[in-house]
Amino acid sequence: MPITIPTALPAYEVLSQEGVMVMDESRAARQDIRPLKIGLLNLMPKKIQTETQFARLIGATPLQIELSLIRMTEHQSRHTAPAHMEAFYQPFQAVKERKFDGFIITGAPIEHLPFEEVTYWDELCEVMDWTQTNVHSTFGVCWGGMAMINHFHGVQKHMLPAKAFGCFRQQNLAPASPFLRGFSDDCVIPVSRWTEMKQEEIEAREGLRILLGSPETGPCLVEDPAHRAIYIFNHFEYDSDTLKQEYDRDVANGTPINVPLNYYPDDDPTKKPLNRWRSHAHLLYGNWINEIYQTTPFDLNEIGS
Repeated sequence: MPITIPTALPAYEVLSQEGVMVMDESRAARQDIRPLKIGLLNLMPKKIQTETQFARLIGATPLQIELSLIRMTEHQSRHTAPAHMEAFYQPFQAVKERKFDGFIITGAPIEHLPFEEVTYWDELCEVMDWTQTNVHSTFGVCWGGMAMINHFHGVQKHMLPAKAFGCFRQQNLAPASPFLRGFSDDCVIPVSRWTEMKQEEIEAREGLRILLGSPETGPCLVEDPAHRAIYIFNHFEYDSDTLKQEYDRDVANGTPINVPLNYYPDDDPTKKPLNRWRSHAHLLYGNWINEIYQTTPFDLNEIGS
């Protein structure tokens, strides 16, 4: 079954050309089925790129998905056209009476700031608390995952001496987890961050379980059953050239940056990078969607009750 998004959303044309099943609202309304309601709180500056990346992954499952794009209420995007934001995004305050089967909180390029100094931190705390009554399952990604594990468990993020940048192998630490169904013993995932969460601090919190991790880049995927959430600190959603875009941007700006490790063939940035994480990305998000489908109430009003 397809993902339901507006036909005018740029992701619609991109995903259609890729063979991802997409459906407009009018066609979806004619189907006698309740789609899963998934909200995407997009905190990334490149809104269109990010919404397409996540729509691609959650639209590849056999279930009908209705995706809602959400932004912070007072924060204004400087990198995405106001017309796009007005047409496709709703502020959180306008949707907080609704309920969602699933909810994704993306990363944001603000990890150098203490959480409390982020301009929209107070509202984000409201969002995270709201997920406990209005969302069946929440997926925090990169900084979004760090924010959630900090908010609910007090786990701190730590600055790295150098940026963790490249594609790093992650060990499958919980093969029986339903979120890792079909996973290999290890997998590759893009990493792009200046901060880390420490394994020993996560393991010291009752109820948290590390599912994927790396000796080089630390914990990657963490399950938090008590809050019906999973947190990933890396970027399965990245396109093949996303790390290249980040590298080229920093080089053009004169910002000191290392060539992303294990990304280009022979670590040579003149060569075309190879995508070695796509299959596991689809597995993870497909497993998450499947777990939601298996456990969410048919009546949305029962979520959080």
